[in-house]
Amino acid sequence: MDRQQILSMYEWAIGTCFRHPAKGKVRTTVVGSIHPRCGGERKVLGCEDCVIAMEDIRREVAARTGGEYKPGHLGECLG
Repeated sequence: MDRQQILSMYEWAIGTCFRHPAKGKVRTTVVGSIHPRCGGERKVLGCEDCVIAMEDIRREVAARTGGEYKPGHLGECLG
C-alpha cells in the first residue's frame, strides 16, 4: 500500500500537529487522545508525515512479532 492509499484511510481537518507545531495549521487527523489531570479528554492530532511514520512503525512491529498489520487504525485503540 502506498502513502496516498494509507492517508486516504483517515479523515482530515486543518489543525496543529502534536509533533510539528512550527508547521502551523496543516492537514491533521486524530492519532490518539490524552486525559489531563484536570479532567476531560484531548485529541492528539498528527500531520501526514507523522501518520506515515506511525504506520511504518506499526507495520514493522507486526512483521517482527508475526502480527497482522492493518493500516488506517491510528487513534482507535491505544495501549
